[in-house]
Amino acid sequence: MSDALDTIDAKILDLIQKDASLSVADIADRVGLSSSPCWRRIKRMEEAGIIQGRVT
Repeated sequence: MSDALDTIDAKILDLIQKDASLSVADIADRVGLSSSPCWRRIKRMEEAGIIQGRVT
């Protein structure tokens, strides 16, 4: 996967910014992915410093 953010990554970030308490399953459902690929995308963005934490 590329280091650049794609439209799905942007949707994931938007959802997390609006409601950080969403589960990975909820986020995955809303962006049209299964849970595992969604979790990997979130993890990659955390490791890259794009997501630095979640405040609910």
